[in-house]
Amino acid sequence: MSETFTPPPSAWQDWPLDREIVLTRVIDAPRALVYAAWTDPEQIQVWFGPEGFEIESREIDLRLGGLWRFDMVAPDGTRYDNRMRFLRLEAPSLIEVEHGSDRDEDPGRFRMLVTFDEQSDGKTVLTLRQMHPTKAQREGAIGFGAVEYGGQTLAKLARHVAKVRGV
Repeated sequence: MSETFTPPPSAWQDWPLDREIVLTRVIDAPRALVYAAWTDPEQIQVWFGPEGFEIESREIDLRLGGLWRFDMVAPDGTRYDNRMRFLRLEAPSLIEVEHGSDRDEDPGRFRMLVTFDEQSDGKTVLTLRQMHPTKAQREGAIGFGAVEYGGQTLAKLARHVAKVRGV
């Protein structure tokens, strides 16, 4: 892993909305704690993924340019290989990754931007934006359950952070 990783340019301002999926959740915790749940290898493996799924990591390097290669294992034993490359990490406010299968040439690979905005009451508004390469791939992701599974994943994150806080 090179310390001189240069992420590809971000295209968020020019991205067509018909390729985007947006999920939002308010989490009852300070944003530094929520951000840490995304960037601490021990924590992210506990909560990431839909209800009933488990994570089995093959490689986990949650830093700029780092890779997280893992399988999401469904309750029926079906394995979904995943790879995330961390493109931007701006603690405690922003994470940008490329996410897709664990194949080098994955045409379905998408960008994901996660922002953490702390409210005056100490809660965090987490916004997760997925940018898919095409409108058809976005529709396919929605058909597969990206919205429902994403909501379940963020619910697991909220429960995990509450447990870490001792609530």
